[in-house]
Amino acid sequence: MQEHYKQKVVPAMMKTFSYRNEMQVPHLEAIVVNVGMGKATQNGKLLDSAVEELGIISGQRPVVTRARKAIANFKLRKGLAIGTKVTLRGRRMYEFMDRLLTMALPRIRDFKGISPKSFDGRGNYTLGLKEQLIFPEIQYDSVQSIHGMDITIVTSANTNEEGKALLKELGVPFRV
Repeated sequence: MQEHYKQKVVPAMMKTFSYRNEMQVPHLEAIVVNVGMGKATQNGKLLDSAVEELGIISGQRPVVTRARKAIANFKLRKGLAIGTKVTLRGRRMYEFMDRLLTMALPRIRDFKGISPKSFDGRGNYTLGLKEQLIFPEIQYDSVQSIHGMDITIVTSANTNEEGKALLKELGVPFRV
């Protein structure tokens, strides 16, 4: 996918946005995969399985995220482990992006494309998945609980239009 970016995406983006230099063309900076486990307050083993699954999916050891402040209504204390995340850069980022686009997203039932409205105003895109089972690395029999995840694609684009054009050139299937 990295070669595809250099050979196909950069010239197409330079033509579309009339950049004068290749360094002006937006690129992927990072992909952050986040799993929030609200159920982890009652059962700590669910978080351990989420860490293991996220490690298998990303190929990198995830970091456990902790609560910043206490919220009594959610039975949440400050410092309690409530999720896990991993930040992918470089080769692993491009490999994950390739697996997400070619293997995982097509496995979603009734998939018609992803929403083009989830940009943050600075060219970054966030995608929410309802279950981790769409990744072929995860075996259905070994899953303790089905949980979702948020995937944030961080780009160097300045606007949503540039970010959307970059992702479209990379092959992200946006809904029409």
